[in-house]
Amino acid sequence: RGEEGQSMVEFAVVLPIIVMLFLAIWQLGVGFHNYLAITDAARVGARAAAVNRATATGPCQAAKNAIQATVSTAQWSVISTRFTCTPATPGATGTSYTVSIAYPITINVFFSRTGTLTASATERLE
Repeated sequence: RGEEGQSMVEFAVVLPIIVMLFLAIWQLGVGFHNYLAITDAARVGARAAAVNRATATGPCQAAKNAIQATVSTAQWSVISTRFTCTPATPGATGTSYTVSIAYPITINVFFSRTGTLTASATERLE
């Protein structure tokens, strides 16, 4: 018998597996990128709150401005409503400021999964 269509059949069988593997790697890469972005943003926000305690707008507004300058516009549109800063008022030396960010994520490769990436950072006033 001839083997004329064998390579085409093998390609048709293997191609969906390769495409799914590529999409899974891509989705995980995007998720990891978002995780790194919000982790860095939380750290930058906590540092800004600790350093700018004497500003007229307060430490949490300084944290919010620093986070907005750190992340992309698309990420900020999501983060702006899922950002917390405690305590909200200026504190005395030794007070710790904690900035927390929650970022929703959806993975659509083999099945659709949704979840929330969270990051938190604490900085102490010196």
